[in-house]
Amino acid sequence: MLALGDRPTSTAAHTARALGFPYNSPESVENCRSKLRQREVLRDAGLPVPGFFAFRLDKRVEKILPRVQFPCVVKPLRLAASQGVIRANQPEEFQAAVARIKQLLESPEVRVTNEPELDRLLVERYIPGAEVAVEGLLTRGKLRILGVFDKPDPLEGPYFEETLYVTPSRLPDEIYDRLLDCAERTVHALGLTHGPVHAEFRINTDKPEEGPWVLEVAPRPIGGLCSRALRFGPERIFLEELLVRHALGMPGTDLEREDDASGVMMIPVPKTGVLEKVEGEEQARATPGIEDVQITARLHDFLAAWPEGATYLGFIFAHGKTPAEVEAALRNAHSQLKFEIAERLPVQHPVTGAVPSNP
Repeated sequence: MLALGDRPTSTAAHTARALGFPYNSPESVENCRSKLRQREVLRDAGLPVPGFFAFRLDKRVEKILPRVQFPCVVKPLRLAASQGVIRANQPEEFQAAVARIKQLLESPEVRVTNEPELDRLLVERYIPGAEVAVEGLLTRGKLRILGVFDKPDPLEGPYFEETLYVTPSRLPDEIYDRLLDCAERTVHALGLTHGPVHAEFRINTDKPEEGPWVLEVAPRPIGGLCSRALRFGPERIFLEELLVRHALGMPGTDLEREDDASGVMMIPVPKTGVLEKVEGEEQARATPGIEDVQITARLHDFLAAWPEGATYLGFIFAHGKTPAEVEAALRNAHSQLKFEIAERLPVQHPVTGAVPSNP
């Protein structure tokens, strides 16, 4: 059994249980699907998670403020890709963040998903430092690390749109070992047993002795086209093929990742609006070290920047001898791209009657 994306994991878990296939239990998947539930499970298991609490959106913000420790991060309980995640450094910013996330959760685009817990928000203590992502594969409870990605761009807020992923990690050996140990303890605490795992951690640069802090774990592979940054074996098969082999019980799931460094840039959305023109693709593809450039956004489509957004303009892929070479190639290629984004005209929604605005 194999699920791509967050929402299909619940269906996969129930289907696997009914058919007797090896996969994560529905209970373990639900531990991951709800950000609040995940925090509670990991806290109770003694894992390092930032201090947190949740509150209902029908509560007056003035009643919530005494509980908030600044700086903090405010986020919905169910959305993915850092959609609706906002950092607040003071009470006024907190109030503005809550209002903005509330508007997002009440939008037709989010309401149509029928996700539960859209009436609550999670508040967490902000942890300074660098973020890393761990890609793993569970086989009947045993975790294998497929790759560790550094995120070289600082993710300090107020919004948390991701950009660069580069592997192998350049973390010091001691922190790297502690990261892998934390990842293993985390997936076991959540009850995950079989299938791909994507986990994100933050290393507090002010207090590295604290070790890694768990940000989030999902029982799925890395999202979008980013999995193309991981290749395995002499044939350099993509992560997707490795996962399909694993799900079908085929040989070849023990292939090692290639020796070269690799990376991907999720091309950020510079502003909200309608994509009118893309320039510089050929120059970006010709950049030394670049393997491919995929512009996935379509011309004349509406794009939302973060925190309302959740999809990227596209992806840039690079390979090199060192992570530094890969990072430089990705940045150089991105500098060649130019995107013309026009403001969206306010049009009344045919069902809700709402008139959108450009944040």
